[in-house]
Amino acid sequence: MGKRKTWNEYFMQIAEIVATRSTCDRAEVGCLIVNDDNRIVSTGYNGSISGNPHCDDVGHTMRDGHCIATIHAEMNALLYCAKEGISVKDCKIYVTHFPCLNCTKALIQAGIKKFFYKHSYRIDDYAIELLKKNNVSFERI
Repeated sequence: MGKRKTWNEYFMQIAEIVATRSTCDRAEVGCLIVNDDNRIVSTGYNGSISGNPHCDDVGHTMRDGHCIATIHAEMNALLYCAKEGISVKDCKIYVTHFPCLNCTKALIQAGIKKFFYKHSYRIDDYAIELLKKNNVSFERI
């Protein structure tokens, strides 16, 4: 029998599986929101609004170098919680790619207290500044 995975390894591996559901091939991103009891509160991957065509099917809707049809994985995870009335206060996230500036701001505002990420993708200096100012820790794993 193999060595038991740490919580961080376990959750990041799940985030990577969640990313395989992404419907925008520009970046396959997966996100988990996890509470203090190590329970998964929500998952999200990047893709179009539910019921709308996906980039994989109809192509990208590009503006200023970004696909504007795609909702980021972190936002999808947060928006599910908002829709269902689930608190994310003091939760942590596991995300395959470091969140963009807008997702970082939303996660801080929602009460997320710790970020774990795998890939250092386009890390915004202001996002780092905001995380530090708001006592939100972040760690690459």
